[in-house]
This record gives sequence, structure tokens and C-alpha cells, in this order.
Amino acid sequence: MTTADVSVRIAWADDAPAIAELQLRTWPETYAGVLPAASFPTGPEAVEHAAAAWHASLTRPPDARHRALVALEHNRVVGFAVTGPAGDPDCDPVADAELTELTVAPAERSRGHGSRLLQAAVDTMRADRFGRAVLWAVASDDALRGFLASAGWAADGAHRELDLDGEGTTTVKQVRLHTGLT
Repeated sequence: MTTADVSVRIAWADDAPAIAELQLRTWPETYAGVLPAASFPTGPEAVEHAAAAWHASLTRPPDARHRALVALEHNRVVGFAVTGPAGDPDCDPVADAELTELTVAPAERSRGHGSRLLQAAVDTMRADRFGRAVLWAVASDDALRGFLASAGWAADGAHRELDLDGEGTTTVKQVRLHTGLT
């Protein structure tokens, strides 16, 4: 019997291109029916631009508690998570963390990567001495909300509508989930 070579670790600057490619590849599915298909960046230039932004954030995070984690199968990035202090006005950035991103490649879902990645993110937020974590999810993303609910996360009553184009024609409704970390 062979075992899968899977792990989660802190992201390195060299992971920036793989994270960028995965993020841009998953956006159309994540936001299907929410955003028009034309709003997603595509092509090598988009990946290069996103990779440069990821490289900068990985090498110069805004604070020591901003972390990116990658889920690996062998040495291939199959998912990533980003944690840091919560930025909402009703959150305490010393006590409350935010899981700003939790992404697993669609072809790699239901193989344990998401669970390992979520647990590593929670462990990281605990190690950074946060007592609570929040995450904003697209209101219509029942799969993500169900996954998080099965891990002990629940809606906390907060919701928002993001105006992506500044004109009110492209909006995304989100709900906030939370969990205790202690």
C-alpha cells in the first residue's frame, strides 16, 4: 500500500507563481453566477502580475501575524490559506484573526487537503495567540459554508455586499463565519 505524500507548510516566496495560478484558475468557479465571466483576469500577464503581488506579500507581509500556508501533494501546490489580524471595525485585531483565503484546486477537493489546510490555519492562528477567527464567504457558496460548519464554524450574523465596480452593477453578497480558537 502506498501513502500519499501530502503536507501543509508556510508558503515560501518561490510558491508565488503556483499560488497565483491556482487563485486565478479557481476564481471563475468560486464566483460562478456571482460575477460575469469577463471580470476574471486571464492569460500569462495576469498570472505574472498576480505572482508578483503574491511574492511581495510573502516576502514583506504587513505584520508578523500575516501568514500564507500551502497544501502540497508531493511538491505541487494544491491549495492555500491566508491568515492575519481581523480588519472589521467590530473585531479586535489583537484577539480576532481572519482567514482571508481558503482555496483548494477543484480537482484536488475531497482528498483531505482542505481539512489539513484549515487545521493548519487554525493552529497558526492559535500560535499567534488569537482567540477567535472570522472568514467572509460568498453567501451562495453552500459548499464552503457546509465544509466550515462541519469544522465548527458558524455564521455570526454579520453580512456585507461588496461593490466591485463602484457603480453597483457588480456586487457580491457575503456572510461572515466565526469560530473560537481557544
